[in-house]
Formats: sequence, structure tokens, C-alpha cells
Amino acid sequence: MRIHRFYIGDDLELAAKVWVNDKNLLHQWCSVLRFKPGQQITLFNNIKEERLYEVDVVESNAVHLKLVTELKPTLPKKDVYLCFSLLKKDKNDWVLQKATEIGVNHLLPIISSRVEKKGLNLDRAKKIVVEASEQCGRTNIPSIREPVGLETAIKELRQNSNLYFADQGGKDLNTIKSNEDKPEVIFIGPEGGWTESETKLLNNSEAIKVGLSDLTLRAETACVVAASQLLTKM
Repeated sequence: MRIHRFYIGDDLELAAKVWVNDKNLLHQWCSVLRFKPGQQITLFNNIKEERLYEVDVVESNAVHLKLVTELKPTLPKKDVYLCFSLLKKDKNDWVLQKATEIGVNHLLPIISSRVEKKGLNLDRAKKIVVEASEQCGRTNIPSIREPVGLETAIKELRQNSNLYFADQGGKDLNTIKSNEDKPEVIFIGPEGGWTESETKLLNNSEAIKVGLSDLTLRAETACVVAASQLLTKM
């Protein structure tokens, strides 16, 4: 039987015995999944702890769990920032989900010159990355924040990071030596590409231009390809 994983944030201590009375979790556990005593579930929090529990008692307003064992946290091996220009329709949701699944630690939506959508439903975005983290098995939740302008993002990240931006004709990421003690940051342009002024801004920040493929990629595809290459770069 599949063992379900649930993120419980910082509000619930992962102790030897736990009473859970969160209404959303109780609805999912009791009404949707119909947990019974004896079933096992995994809980993890935002301080990189993960533990296996057994359902002990199911009541109408609470579920009692008892600890089975502590599990080894599964965390991304690199600290990667994906700074992606906002996309249209449900493509943002897809990027958030897939970036979480492959191990991106920080998701920063960018408002660049050619984006058509200027806002992001942050509550929905957080729900997507939590659900993706639960399903893929990672023990931490990527950070995500309100969209910012390209210049603001560069100013915040340039001092203590290895900066890259995706564009045609750029270098192969695997040929670039970077400071391993610094986070890796990749900027992905919108569907219409970077403007001349944005490219100048990125070049002046000493961000390295990288090429992701000999083929032309959609913006959402470029996000996942770029993050994947950074995560696996030697």
C-alpha cells in the first residue's frame, strides 16, 4: 500500500505521539483517503525533519498518530534559484510544479518587459509547490514570492550568487566553472525573449549568457531545462 506524505509546516511538533486536528488534513485523511488505525503516513516540516507514523486513533475532530521511525531527509544537492518571467494561463503552474519536482529551492517570478501577465496568485502557487513536494519525496518546500522587476531581482541576488541568463548563442553550462559555495541563479526570459535593454542590464550585472539547446525552446520548457542543467552541473 502506498504511504502518503504530508507537509505540516512549523505548527505541529513531530513528537513520539501527535494529535492532528487541522481541518484540511482531517478532511483529506478521513473523508477522502479514509485512513484507518494501523495505516502508515509520513509527515515532514519546514526544518528538514521527516518521520513515519502509524494511525492510532481516528476521531471526528482529531487523529492520533504514534511514531514508527525517523526518516533521512531528502534534499536538493544544490541551492538553485529559478527566476522566470511570468507566463500565460496555466504555464506558471506547470513551471512551479516541475521545478519543485527536480529540486529547485527558490522560485522568483519576474516581470520583464514582454510579459503579458503581471500578477501571480501567491496562495495558489504555494499550494502547488507544497503538493509537488509531498508527491516527489523532497523534505523541504521551495520558497516562492510575489513577482518583482528584473532590475530588483538582479540587485538582490548578484552579490552572493553565480548568475546566468538564458539566451540563444550562450555558453554551455557544463563548461562554466563557478563558485560552489554560492547559490546558482538562472534568469529565463518571456515568450518574446529579452529586450535589448534587459540583455544589457544582465550583461552589466556580470551574469553569464548560457545556451540551453540548439533548438528553440518554449519559455516554460526553458525553465525546466535550465534548472535541471544547473542542478546536475559539475
